[in-house]
Amino acid sequence: MSFPFAAVVGMDDLRLALLLNAVSPAVGGVLVRGEKGTAKSTTVRALTAVLPPVDVVAGCRFGCDPAAPDPACPDGPHEPGVAAQTRPARLVELPVGASEDRLVGSLDLERALTEGVKAFEPGLLAAAHRGVLYVDEVNLLHDHLVDLLLDAAAMGTAYVEREGISVRHAARFLLVGTMNPEEGELRPQLLDRFGLTVEVAAPRDPDVRAEVVRRRFASDADPAGFAATWAAEETALAGRIAAARELLPRVVLSDDALRQVTAVCAAFDVDGLRADLVTARAAMAHAAWCGREEVTEDDVRVAARLALPHRRRRNPFDAPGLDDDTLDRALEDSRPDDDPPPPPDGPEDDGPDPAGPSPDGGSTPDGGGPGGDDPDGGRNGHFGPAAEGGSEDGEAPRSGPAPERAAVAPADPVRVRRLEVPGIGAGAPGRRSRARSERGRVVGSTRPAGPVTRLHLPATVLAAAPHQHARGRTGPGLRVVRDDLRQAVLEGREGNLVLFVVDASGSMGARSRMAAVKGAVLSLLLDAYQRRDKVGLVTFRGGDAELALPPTWSVEAAAARLTGLPTGGRTPLAAGLLRAAEVLRVERVRDPRRRPLLVVVTDGRATGARGGDHLGEARRAAALLAGTGTSAVVVDCESGPVRLGLAAALGTVLGAETLRLDELGADSLAGTVRAARRVA
Repeated sequence: MSFPFAAVVGMDDLRLALLLNAVSPAVGGVLVRGEKGTAKSTTVRALTAVLPPVDVVAGCRFGCDPAAPDPACPDGPHEPGVAAQTRPARLVELPVGASEDRLVGSLDLERALTEGVKAFEPGLLAAAHRGVLYVDEVNLLHDHLVDLLLDAAAMGTAYVEREGISVRHAARFLLVGTMNPEEGELRPQLLDRFGLTVEVAAPRDPDVRAEVVRRRFASDADPAGFAATWAAEETALAGRIAAARELLPRVVLSDDALRQVTAVCAAFDVDGLRADLVTARAAMAHAAWCGREEVTEDDVRVAARLALPHRRRRNPFDAPGLDDDTLDRALEDSRPDDDPPPPPDGPEDDGPDPAGPSPDGGSTPDGGGPGGDDPDGGRNGHFGPAAEGGSEDGEAPRSGPAPERAAVAPADPVRVRRLEVPGIGAGAPGRRSRARSERGRVVGSTRPAGPVTRLHLPATVLAAAPHQHARGRTGPGLRVVRDDLRQAVLEGREGNLVLFVVDASGSMGARSRMAAVKGAVLSLLLDAYQRRDKVGLVTFRGGDAELALPPTWSVEAAAARLTGLPTGGRTPLAAGLLRAAEVLRVERVRDPRRRPLLVVVTDGRATGARGGDHLGEARRAAALLAGTGTSAVVVDCESGPVRLGLAAALGTVLGAETLRLDELGADSLAGTVRAARRVA
């Protein structure tokens, strides 16, 4: 028995967002972001108990409405007056490990093998039609599954084109996804497809926390009795949802209210027009929820607080949030001159709102990262031909000790394009490099070496078909023997070990350049974290290299070490590469399946305290790394009118791709062309 929805303590924004979608599924679903242990899943699972029951065509696997059956239903066509039955609204859960055929459906294996006919076996999208589809840890799903899920939610229709099957069926559902931001973010394109988003956190008030524990204990001790205690409130909520659904078609969005919607969306500089549509629909649903037939400014305010935080244009790694002051100004500026401001207590309502938010709750201040233009201007230093020890900007001459410079704050991080390890691996699931896995797209078939764990049906049928006459099969169906079976080969993505080797020497010490370098490395660190990679950090400066951070999953630790990294001194490039080789050797023993990606951030210079062929030593160290088969990328930090090309030469020895700092961005034209060439 689920926890009663009305008994959830706090979570006003979350409950309201769910209820608005229950009133109007066209709002587009809810993405719930929050730390672990904040009752996200409990609240979502409790929702179905207050949703009105649905009438369905008896025996229809796709949940068709008998009053308006889907004319293209695979189980149809349904005749007028077809027998109907009433069932509770369903909550269908999509597990993280689900496959594509489990989500969208697939060929009915039993009928194909026994009757020799192609029949469609519905997936979870069909089961969720006219109910709730709940995806816990949606940010851990494979991207192609999230794409399929959001496409179906947006269109209200699922299209299945696979294994010789072409099926279309209705798939209108309330989509709810939950995620812990600590485990990585969704891509902005996918984030935008969720109608509303809510940030949840554990209450800090001891009395509220005590009430949460008290109710949880009461529910665990006597689930039925606890549910009976809240039955009246649950019934009232269900009735209010049904009434709001009936009222919704009569709700009017006036031109003034629409102007407020568009003014707010423009004020937050959101991309596209989906935000305007979602905000308008949510405002209409809120008006219906409050029993009004016309959208008011308060409805627009509530809708904007839920629909815009994840869509505003911001630093790509900031948490979603909305600035209340900007929202107030936008509403005020768009208010007609003869329209007085709403009363401070908000609109009148017929009774207490069990799911209504406080007037100022649920929003987070508009975040911003460190950075900005460097006060020193764009001076990047002088780079003469003295690659091995001339008077480079920030580097002391050979005759004296090198001063240490204070740490420079990194520039704002940017979204970077994906760097990949070539080939196909078999490491832990992640989001970086191609890998054979138990989850992902079916890319082929093979003869099984052992038990068949995932049957590739078309390949099995093709293997068995030529032998049916010899096996005495003349009627319908198919006779399959063990030698016909084919194992599906799946390709997904794996996480890698991304080891950063960062030049912190004097040649990198110009403030504007070091800020840019740290910003680039921070961007790569955050990208590695979101792609489920382990990260490590080796720095070199002065007389030696240092393992600043052993391989870990903690990007926070890596970012802290990077931000506080001082610069100055000579450039022991060879020492940095050799230290990286040692770290990778140890990690191959610890985790042999995790393929490494070495990211060397340097201008390619190599100097030392005494004379010698320091550049030659660095190239020999690079050749040693290349001999181990380590995949690498060199980020060339050299700038200025005169370029020596030393980083590119180092990349050649490493067998690595060399990128300039300005080519790391996901929108870089040069980066796009390079990626296209690699694919070709």
